[in-house]
Amino acid sequence: MLRQITHRFLATGNVVRHFSSMYEPDYLEKLRPKYPLHNTLNFTIKGYDYPILESYQRFVHNVADKMDLDIAECWAQPPQKRNVQKFKPASAVIESEYKLTTYERNVQIANLQAPLYPTFLRVLQAALPEGVTLTVSEHSSDVDDGRYVPDRELLELRQKLDEMSGLREKK
Repeated sequence: MLRQITHRFLATGNVVRHFSSMYEPDYLEKLRPKYPLHNTLNFTIKGYDYPILESYQRFVHNVADKMDLDIAECWAQPPQKRNVQKFKPASAVIESEYKLTTYERNVQIANLQAPLYPTFLRVLQAALPEGVTLTVSEHSSDVDDGRYVPDRELLELRQKLDEMSGLREKK
């Protein structure tokens, strides 16, 4: 059962209603955040130029720190290497071949207040270097799976252990 407390302002005639539980003290309401909070957000930065990308990640981290945001984690993904081929017009002959490396950095921010998010994003977009892309997404378990490189030796040892335990069960 909720009790309803009503205050009337005589000058304006506005009605303000506060709902609180009968069994909860009023000071618990003051502990709630003033503004709604975003879930954990991942700011993903990708680019081809390693020093520029590292510098921009440092900038993002410093801006978040100055705005007193909760930086949960920062990490680097392994670089992705690609071969790009340019063909001569109307033929299958390769004119030129390029080897591109894409670098990726992530900054994870937790409990970002809703009014601070647009300001933070505008500052990051204004300082975004040429050739660097910035993507913002909610944190998911897929991101964690992509972070860690599997250890092939460990996987092989686990497979051998499973095979050995299968042989013991047959005996």
